[in-house]
Amino acid sequence: MRIAMISEHASPLTVLGGDGGGQDTHVAELAAALVGEGHDVRVYTRRDAVELPDVVDTSAGYQVRHVPAGPAMRVPQNDLLPYMGEFGRWMADQWRHGDWRPDVAHAHFWMSGLATVHAARGTDIPVVLTYHALGSVRRRHQGAKDTSPPGRISYERALGRAADRVIAQCQDEVGELVRLGVPRSKMALVPSGVNEQMFRPDGPVAPRDPTRPRILTVGRMAEGTGFQEVVRALPAVPDAECVVVGGPPAELLPADGFARRLTALADACGVADRVRLVGAVPREEMGTWYRSADVLVTVPWYEPFGLTPLEGMACGVPVIGTNVGGIADTVVDGLTGDLVPPRDSRALGAALRRLLADKVRRFAYATAALDRVRSRYSWKRCAEQLGTVYATVAAIGQVTPAAA
Repeated sequence: MRIAMISEHASPLTVLGGDGGGQDTHVAELAAALVGEGHDVRVYTRRDAVELPDVVDTSAGYQVRHVPAGPAMRVPQNDLLPYMGEFGRWMADQWRHGDWRPDVAHAHFWMSGLATVHAARGTDIPVVLTYHALGSVRRRHQGAKDTSPPGRISYERALGRAADRVIAQCQDEVGELVRLGVPRSKMALVPSGVNEQMFRPDGPVAPRDPTRPRILTVGRMAEGTGFQEVVRALPAVPDAECVVVGGPPAELLPADGFARRLTALADACGVADRVRLVGAVPREEMGTWYRSADVLVTVPWYEPFGLTPLEGMACGVPVIGTNVGGIADTVVDGLTGDLVPPRDSRALGAALRRLLADKVRRFAYATAALDRVRSRYSWKRCAEQLGTVYATVAAIGQVTPAAA
């Protein structure tokens, strides 16, 4: 089957270069897994540099097409909305007059959804949409700090009705979509996957002090990651160190406002000597950091899905996470890890103290976590489930014109 994957701001090529975020990684891994299932996959992403070639054939077997929409330069994600019409028109022209027409177009993120619905209109190409994050959730958790374009929630509501299928990544998202007005009959629940070759329990381990328990937390240097709660919880575990991976490269951390605030908080809590900010780490080296930890803490205020817990679980590390979004699905409380309320450093501190003091429990969690990842969260399983969705919507698209 010919699958077009549309990801307007997140290119899978950034993952191949070692600097991809969550959606970049999702698109790259999914595209490769779909190729592995026998599909012909093309990924459409916006040209954000003049020197980019029109077409890139990746070693994983899928093709990346750079779409000329807006200026050929980096544009903040929230400023891309005005170029989605141009993005959609370019794809429509390619699909109508080129030598390759997709059987299904799968849009990633709501702006990609706008471009894809525009491109597919009048072509009978069915549209599948994965939101990756919802404006209603952003608004609830960020309030006035939400920088999304005006009208995002209205666009998302309309797209949920216009798409042939909406892919939810966790049970929490299903509820959010129902409240948004997306028909339940249009939804399919397909969780993300994890790269089990890159993230596994055996392999190199980042250097550490064997006499001191290591708490690892991973993410962007930003409000909402829960890093502050981890620092505030450290006094409850006086022997442990906390390693923070993520944000800008190490040499740029001193200039990062959030990193400076986190360091000041650690000093105020009397734990500055036990908090280490590592900065950005190449994706292929992340497994060494997961494997070096006694426990992975992932406690954002909200997380639509979250690859970090899965990566840690795949490395055989117990997880303490917040009981929100996709983390509530991937981490089974009391079996693969512990769940705590968001923004609750007291509960987090108690969970850390209990788990770090119980080696048997940590081993049991780690074993169960590895089993859960292998049985439920492989990219192959994700691609198989989506292949079924694609076949269903493609068949409906073929039947509809004849029936009319």
